Amino acid sequence: MAILRGPGSTDERRTLSERAVFPETMDINIRQLDPIPAPRSFINDIQLTDAQLDVVAQSRNRIRDILHGRDSRLLVIVGPCSIHDPKAALEYAHNLAALRNQYEDDLEIVMRTYFEKPRTTIGWKGLINDPDLDGTFNIRKGMFLARKIMSDVLALGLPVATEWLDPITPQYLSDAVSWGAIGARNTESQVHRELASGLSMPVGFKNATDGSIKPAADSCYASSNEHHFLSINLDGQVIAAETKGNADCHVVLRGSSSGPNYDEASVQEALAQLRASHAGSAGEHGVVIDAAHGNCGKDEVVEAQVIENIAQRLAAGEQGITGIMMESFLVAGNQKPAPLDQLTYGQSVTDRCVPWDKTAQLLEVLARSMHQRNA
Repeated sequence: MAILRGPGSTDERRTLSERAVFPETMDINIRQLDPIPAPRSFINDIQLTDAQLDVVAQSRNRIRDILHGRDSRLLVIVGPCSIHDPKAALEYAHNLAALRNQYEDDLEIVMRTYFEKPRTTIGWKGLINDPDLDGTFNIRKGMFLARKIMSDVLALGLPVATEWLDPITPQYLSDAVSWGAIGARNTESQVHRELASGLSMPVGFKNATDGSIKPAADSCYASSNEHHFLSINLDGQVIAAETKGNADCHVVLRGSSSGPNYDEASVQEALAQLRASHAGSAGEHGVVIDAAHGNCGKDEVVEAQVIENIAQRLAAGEQGITGIMMESFLVAGNQKPAPLDQLTYGQSVTDRCVPWDKTAQLLEVLARSMHQRNA
């Protein structure tokens, strides 16, 4: 039987049998329940300033304009595969903010701040789930750190992007996010389609792990419509949510278990499927290409080559590519998760990442290519 443990208290424990109607049939496989403060508590603790809120609102509008074809620049989502070290993440953000300002005429640069990681089987599930990387699973601390990191990045004038994995997490963080992703494993999930329909920012659905575009196209269409579902509000109360639909959903080509799909033929085939599926204005106008994952075989050297290839095509005038995603950190490669004092500073603990010096070169190449195309 599960134990309900209050925050900050280990002495005052009581079993669910005090309240449960049928305790012998409930929560058989739950060890304990740790209450987390409602979203409003975290939002009040780490409030965004007017300047930070302006960064979010203005970048969302610029991203929408790019996705719908009203802005000819390129959306670039770049940053660590996952964030595990707040200090290293902020150092990276300082570097990226300088380049955002330098290339703002050609690129809309947004930093990846990914705190939830889907796993094929088991493994470290991200900063929110296990912030100390030691199996203590202090989710309350993880949620606080995630919001603090986003706030610190926004303070630099740098907008942030994240992947939405758990349907409750957005209530804690979404006011700070300019672009959201739904991963390949969740593209067919009704829960995530409903979630995307109510989110306040553009959302990219990745193609399925087998390479299929149709599930992502269906997600764009489904999420553009209104939905009704159970959720929570900022005070943690269970509510029946009614959404208006999100017209800014689009597809992210991330390769597959069979190989890459970033080439021009794959892009045009994806666009044809999106138009046939009535994915919506943003979805039918263009796609975002994820240079990592199946498009590079999780090899950061190949990932850089993918970006260089796309840059050449953009410079030559190829249409249909509205954005690029890149996994990048301070140090190349990756390492196994462990407590911070045992890790190489600035190196990913999930997928391999392009190092910062190469990232800076690639951003320059992309900016030059877009300037040439738009000239």
